[in-house]
Amino acid sequence: MSVVRSASRAFQIFEVFGAEGRPLLLTEIAPSIDVPLSSCYGLIQTLLKRGYLYAVSRRRGFYPTRKLHALTTAIAAKDSYLQRLLPHLEALRTATEETVIVGTRQGDQVLYLEVLEGPQTIRYSASPGDFKPLHSSSIGKALLSLSPGSSLDALAGKAPLPAVTANTITDPERLKADLDAGRARGYFITRGENVADVTALSVALDLDGMAIGIAVAGPGYRMAKAVETVAGHLLAAARDLRGAAA
Repeated sequence: MSVVRSASRAFQIFEVFGAEGRPLLLTEIAPSIDVPLSSCYGLIQTLLKRGYLYAVSRRRGFYPTRKLHALTTAIAAKDSYLQRLLPHLEALRTATEETVIVGTRQGDQVLYLEVLEGPQTIRYSASPGDFKPLHSSSIGKALLSLSPGSSLDALAGKAPLPAVTANTITDPERLKADLDAGRARGYFITRGENVADVTALSVALDLDGMAIGIAVAGPGYRMAKAVETVAGHLLAAARDLRGAAA
């Protein structure tokens, strides 16, 4: 997949501001996105002229305006696809008291579309826009289960699969067996395979021709005691969503 560098770097600038949470000087931004000062200056000037940044002062540098927030809020509010899912996802979060995630496949990765974090102090945290590996994430397994054998064979051809944690399944044959077990029980599970202390259960759905995965994720010690209960809520939510889409 080709990447337009200038577009990628513009988004990197906002990610740096998000991580730092303070005004930044040009000399701080440039090394953070690994570009020369001259190139970074051009990007900053473009964002200033478009109203996405403002100059705090020469000594303090730049900071984003509210324009990006207003734009993304308006876009999210008009996402009719996710808006249809939200009541079901919120009900699932309430029932399980754990984090609920929606994702789809993008290449050989899972892209998180929505994350509703659980209400508990200790919980799984993630953000929309995060990418996760197919083979080590619960949603990834669910989406792989929808793929033809050739797709899985292509992924397996990269053996050994990368170990994200000590628990990641890296052997393609073991992964195939794990997917078969998930199909048989109706949901897929990861136990510390993507994040060491997190357990996640997921299902895959085809809604309006789009394959999505829905997962419930939480600390392993808490999820271990509630796998069957969480699975029941997850499968019920999947039935409701399929019914609503019919």
